[in-house]
Amino acid sequence: MAPFFSKDYKMKIIQITDIHLTTEGKSILGRDPNLNFQNVLNHINENQYDAEVIIITGDLSDWGETSDYLRLKNIIEKNKIPIHLCIGNHDDRANFLSVFPTLSDKNGFIQKVVKLSKGSAILLDTWGPETHAGHFCMNRKDWLRETLSTVDEDIFLFLHHNIVDTKIKPVDQIKLLDTSLLREVCNEFKDKIRFIFHGHCHLILNGSFSGIPFYSPRGTNHAAWPAFQEKKFLSSADLAETYSVIMVEDEDIMVHTIEFNYRGEIKNEGLPDYNTWDKNSKER
Repeated sequence: MAPFFSKDYKMKIIQITDIHLTTEGKSILGRDPNLNFQNVLNHINENQYDAEVIIITGDLSDWGETSDYLRLKNIIEKNKIPIHLCIGNHDDRANFLSVFPTLSDKNGFIQKVVKLSKGSAILLDTWGPETHAGHFCMNRKDWLRETLSTVDEDIFLFLHHNIVDTKIKPVDQIKLLDTSLLREVCNEFKDKIRFIFHGHCHLILNGSFSGIPFYSPRGTNHAAWPAFQEKKFLSSADLAETYSVIMVEDEDIMVHTIEFNYRGEIKNEGLPDYNTWDKNSKER
């Protein structure tokens, strides 16, 4: 299979989310998250080798265990493309920091600025103890506001939890609860924030938050299903694992969803030239 490389853009960012590393040999909903994480990195390194960074938007570990973070550190230190990390509800901040002690901000949150060739990525911490819902307190709000005040360039915001209701009740019970605090900052700096990327839902989502576009891929292991009629249980489905390719131009952004475990044939359907599409001669 030919690489997906095509240098028709100014900057490429890769988003991975919800890798859910767990004890070796264990599966989640019939899938091996450790194998899938290695598969996605192999696919990216082969096909997206011109990307500037890979950003993983949380749920790095399924149970927040130190052993998962140690394996993660060993893997990303060897990766060709730099990898940056957010944490999610399945993570454990203390265990994470025991392995990545330099990644906390002045308040102990996992937040930082990643300099890019066209702007900067800001990674936020929406983790809270003993809950799957997301949190964004005043300290985190003040850090983001201070950071945005000092950065005079395009910003790409990355976090774990969804910030807009999916209209699926069980999913929205565990969204970012403090959206009003984040919205205040986003409204103030709307001219700087070009795009928001999150994970958490295991659904392919896109929309806007206070007028700022957002996107979320499905994740690299198990997938969810948008069961709008379900009022109590989270729903899963046997859908393909994905990652995102974010291509940035001066005024435009394109986001592709890549189903990296696909091993089938890629066929030539035809030329895009209208004159070559003849009903009597073209097989469909």
